[in-house]
Amino acid sequence: MRTKITLVLALAASSSIGSNAGQDRPTFKSSVELVPISAVVRDGRNRLVTNLTIQDFQVLDNGARCRIVDFQRDQTSPLTAALLVDVSGSMKIGPKLQFARDVLNQMTSELADGRDEAGLFTFDATLHEQQPFTVHPSVIGSGFDQVEPFGTTSLYDAIAETARLVARRPSQHRAMIVFTDGVDTSSALTPSEVSALASSIDVPVYIVVTVPPIDAAQRANRPAEPLPRQADLRDLAQWTGGDLMFATNPEEAGLKAHQIVVELRHQYLLAVEAAERSEWRRLDVRVRDRRLSVRARSGYFGRDLGPSK
Repeated sequence: MRTKITLVLALAASSSIGSNAGQDRPTFKSSVELVPISAVVRDGRNRLVTNLTIQDFQVLDNGARCRIVDFQRDQTSPLTAALLVDVSGSMKIGPKLQFARDVLNQMTSELADGRDEAGLFTFDATLHEQQPFTVHPSVIGSGFDQVEPFGTTSLYDAIAETARLVARRPSQHRAMIVFTDGVDTSSALTPSEVSALASSIDVPVYIVVTVPPIDAAQRANRPAEPLPRQADLRDLAQWTGGDLMFATNPEEAGLKAHQIVVELRHQYLLAVEAAERSEWRRLDVRVRDRRLSVRARSGYFGRDLGPSK
């Protein structure tokens, strides 16, 4: 299994970034040369901070400060969103699937027709492509109308497989939005392994847990597990630069969808030079003002891991 996972990570890392030379945006020639980083910055009141410059940022690679070789505040580039919906048997319980549908519909309405692109994927024990990536997001909902929840849940495996599909898209602003009740019953991969995959190709994962209010409250009040513990969904989201949130009613579902799209449109795009050693490298992205918080990918693989292009 370890060999298989390493191969998956290598292929994902080697295929994640296209060349955009000559355009007014980061010129990420290849993942074996530069490491692209998308970062979101918020203040102490959780408001987006969108006016920072390259001088405000600092990137540490395995604890050592490295030079930022490219920097952009690009709010006009198209978005690419992979919408991944849990349709396993556990989603039959209560209004979970309806909440997921509400967020999905709101999400597609937030995307710009003819400019942004989205693809719809569902999963139970396996991943299913319901709607290939399209620049007409409004058609996405029709691919979900006939879905009936059934089977076991391979949540982490589905996230890993979808991350590889998103990595092939040329957009600078890419993300995966997962709609689930948070239950995994049959994945072969662990959250830590999936997090490594998604963060290695700079795909932030937003996880929207669609459960009734009582379930959300129980999860929020659950006591912390004693260390050492296994990584969970919140770790997976945060290590990729994404977020974990709950949608417990239609109004909240719409708010979460809007929040995700606005955040994606206000990412900072940075690039640093990749290390030469073929190993997992920890990234730490900081800003000069310590009152601000940054979300970005947690690491990458060194430049000679994958096959050359």
